[in-house]
Amino acid sequence: MQSLAAIPFFKDASDLDLKAFERRCVWKRVEEGQILVDFEDQSSDVYFLAAGDVRIQIRTAGGKEVILADMRAGEYFGELAAIDGIARSANVSALTRAEICIVSAAVFREMIAASRILSDKLLRLLAARVRDLNVRLLEHTVLDIRHRLYAELLRLSAPRPNAAPARVISPPPVHHVLAARVGCRREQITRELGAMKAENLMERTRGALVLLDPDTLRQRIAQAMREAG
Repeated sequence: MQSLAAIPFFKDASDLDLKAFERRCVWKRVEEGQILVDFEDQSSDVYFLAAGDVRIQIRTAGGKEVILADMRAGEYFGELAAIDGIARSANVSALTRAEICIVSAAVFREMIAASRILSDKLLRLLAARVRDLNVRLLEHTVLDIRHRLYAELLRLSAPRPNAAPARVISPPPVHHVLAARVGCRREQITRELGAMKAENLMERTRGALVLLDPDTLRQRIAQAMREAG
């Protein structure tokens, strides 16, 4: 059996005896492409990623799927259903082979109620997700596709080692995935990335997309926000 103490959420939970809960959790390996949670599922388990990546998507009434986030090892999902018992609002599928720890809603709630440290971590996570959703809602309300793409690329990127201020996205996201994140068609993403390359704002290298001038992207987003207001 794997150890709950190795999962970031449970680290430093000195006010809880994790061993008492470990035999009540289920560890599972999943394959790339496997669905962990589907739309309208009635399950209420919480999933902790010990290894691998997953993608979270929602579906519109017309059947269009929108990517909400990609999660990596150390993160977790499903806590909302564990809290309110309402059917799942999103689909979660494995992007890679993954190992997960599944905690039932009852066990999760028991741990949260017993640990001030864990309850504080959960509240901070929920607050961060609300703030992130507020930012994305504002972007989709007031920004055009170009500036929404700038914002999404910045979110996906990380500092490029020894090449500040450039930022890098590796592996580079495929166009239809960016379109699902931004809320547009793949052809529009292709056109906008071409324009960024022509302005020397972006380049593709082997295995990466590099944002050469992230400060300009931020300035353009801020200007578009001011003009929208």
